[in-house]
Parts: sequence; C-alpha cells; structure tokens
Amino acid sequence: METDPSPLQPQTPDSSEEQQKEITSSPSKSSPPIASLSLSLSTNLLLSKPTPPVATAQPFAALPSRLKIPTQIFSLTRLSFSASSVSTPARPSNLSSSTPALLSSPSPFLRRRPADPSGGAAARRCTLLWFRCDLRTHDNEALTAASNESLSILPVYLFDPRDYGKSSSGFDKTGPYRATFLLQSVADLRRSLRARGSDLVVRIGRPESVLVELARLVGADAVYMHREVSHEEARTEERVEKAMESEGVEVKYFWGSTLYHIDDLPFELEQMPSNYGGFREKVQGLNVRKTIEALDQIKGLPSRGDVEPGEIPTLMDLGLNPAPAVTQDGKPAVSASLAGGETEALERLRKFAVECCAQPNKGFRNGAQDSIYGANFSCKISPWLAMGCLSPRFMYEELKRTANRAISSKTQKNVDASGGSGMNWLMFELLWRDFFRFITKKYSTKRKVGAEPVTACTVQSSFSTR
Repeated sequence: METDPSPLQPQTPDSSEEQQKEITSSPSKSSPPIASLSLSLSTNLLLSKPTPPVATAQPFAALPSRLKIPTQIFSLTRLSFSASSVSTPARPSNLSSSTPALLSSPSPFLRRRPADPSGGAAARRCTLLWFRCDLRTHDNEALTAASNESLSILPVYLFDPRDYGKSSSGFDKTGPYRATFLLQSVADLRRSLRARGSDLVVRIGRPESVLVELARLVGADAVYMHREVSHEEARTEERVEKAMESEGVEVKYFWGSTLYHIDDLPFELEQMPSNYGGFREKVQGLNVRKTIEALDQIKGLPSRGDVEPGEIPTLMDLGLNPAPAVTQDGKPAVSASLAGGETEALERLRKFAVECCAQPNKGFRNGAQDSIYGANFSCKISPWLAMGCLSPRFMYEELKRTANRAISSKTQKNVDASGGSGMNWLMFELLWRDFFRFITKKYSTKRKVGAEPVTACTVQSSFSTR
C-alpha cells in the first residue's frame, strides 16, 4: 500500500532533482535579510538530503528568497514567534470596593514569577484558582490541574463578608475560635505555595465581584474550584458561574472533600438513600481513589495585572474580638490550643497513626466494639478535615500504610490490617462523614417541597464533622 511521503521525511532523489531544477531556474535576486536566510537554509537542510557537489557550489544569490515550508514547520515557527512577543501592558488595579485599604498595600514579600512560563503542554494562558474548604497542597486536584494545564495561575482566597457578623438568631455566623483557626490555615497555605514558587492572593469581598475583577486584571481563561455542599455555598457557586459566563471565562469544578468520590457512587445523588444504613449498604465494596501527590513546583503568578498578594486580615478586620484563652469557669479553652493549617494537620495525623497502631486490639465490650483510640476517645482531627487542611483520602491511606507496617514488623494472631489497628472504626467514622456531606449536597442545590427527612439507624458519633 503506497502512502504519501510525510513533509518531515527525507525527500527522494527525484524530488531533490525537481527542487534543484526549481532553484537553478529561479532568477537571481538580491540577498535576503539575515533572519530569512538562516530560516531558508535551516529548512532546506531539514527537508532534503545533501545535494550533489554541483548544487553546493551555487552562490547564495541563486538561492530562492522564499521556500515552500510544510504546514507543521510553519506552525512551529509561528508558535515560537508568538511565545517571544511582548506581553500586554498591565492595566491599573481595580480592587473591590469591599476590600479594606490595608489589603491594597504592597506585600512585604516579593512575588515569585514562573521560571519558565512557556514550558510544558499548558493549554491555558492563566487560570484563577479559588481556594475554599481545600486549604492544602496535597491531594488537591484543582491545584494540580490548574498548574499542569496553565502557563500561570492566580491562587485566591476570599473572606466573604456574608460569612461573618450576626445571624438572624443573634449568634455569630463565624465565631472567634473558628475564625482564628481559619486565619492560621490561610497563612500556612500561603507559606506552602510560596515555597513552591507561587503565592496566595487574599481579599475581603464577595466572590462574584472580586473574582471577576481579578479575572479581568490578569486575563484569566478559567476559574478552578472545589464544589461545596451547603445551600449558601451552592448559591455562591451559581453567582460566580453566572458572573464568569458574562465575561467569557470558563468555570471548572472538582470534588475532593469526601472519602468516596461523588462520581464513583453507585447511584445518582438524587437517588441517594436518606438513611445511613441504606447508604452504607449501597457503597459496600466501593474502592477509594488514590490520592494526588503534592507538587514540588507550582506555576507562578501571571505577570499581567501586577496583582498584589495582599495582607491576611485580623479578627478586627472581620468584625470579631479576640477569642478568650480561658472559659467562664477559668479552665483553658481547648479550641485556643488548636493551630490551623496543613502543616499541623499532617503532624497530628502522623502522631495519631503511631498512637492508633500502638493500641492493643480491645475487641468488644458490652456488646459494642471498643476501638476508639486517642485522648478523650477521639482522634481530634475533625477541624482540619472541615477546613480541608487534611484530605480524608490521604488520612485513610496514611493510617492504612502505618497499620500495614506495624503488622509486618511483628507476627500477631487474629489481627489484620483493617481491624486490629482501629481501621474498621476509622472507616466507619469517615463513612458517616461522607453520608452527611452527600445528603447535604443532595438537598442543598434546590429547596424541595415535601422532601423525605434524613434518618439514621445509629447515633452519630462525635467524630462526624461538617
């Protein structure tokens, strides 16, 4: 079967002779510019075999000023020229009216630019990455995808004023302890991103307004974010998506807050059982996805727009008073001793894994399995899971690896990798957490009239969290 020769393959002797005839028959012209001459010579060497000695003796004036270049090579040269073009001048910053003046001041830290923004097979010029309850670099699909698919990324965290202040019942929507934990987590995320060549832009304002302003400023192609489950969070996503649609900016969602991925569920979310027993029966035997390793290097901030990272606000900036270090009865506040952030979460997980595997298999007591290890019968790691400083899949994998290492180091009878080290209990608690997040997502997107109430066959444990 005969096929047409590829433009990148060496030409046959016949084609070389035709090309030589075309060259010798061309009239002599003035010497082309140096850049055009070098391109013609390099292309000629690439597309043809060495010509006979008679052809090499032709003077440079006999060479054609133009050559028919295959489409593939023309595309490559065109790409090379566009990559070296001068970038668009930066426009002045238009900060949100809800952003405090302190956030518009220059950061004391220097922003890091991507060392090689043209490297890789990036398809997007710039991606705006909106951090929410995923304040971590490990097992973060949105962060990994944005860095791999873009020439530059703009990581952003927003303090939405609607999440603070008093609720209709007169209580703080976000208390001082939770706010302090959040501020520490955001600061730790910024340090992690800077260590990897990027940064974190921090603003106070409504996402549907601030994100649009930032996208215009840097010329973002898309916004990447993890989906959340509550009704207010879903409404915020709809507002952001509508605002970005009017700007022609794509919004891409990811899922990373549960042990089981929402796309792996053996049922549509609308058909999810409303009781925990039915949910647990449906997901039996379902595999947990592998975690995504943290990137050693992350694409830097875009040069266009000259966006300042901004300062992390204080409790006073959020309208809150500092949290008391002691309770009303004079005892130290437990929440005051918790440090937020991915770094603290991974350290606590490591200590808990060692403690969990060091416990003996206590079996059953009074008809119930007594396998809840740790101080006060809890692993005390829920706050980091709720803020997304720790991935539930990473927690599951790490404890499973630690259990396997402990079991392989010594011979134990009637102990396996899942039951002897508290893995059954851990799986039970993480499954409870999945149930509440999925059921919240099921009923949060739309307010359903006469919806079936959520029931459970057992009492919710203290481990279950947001």
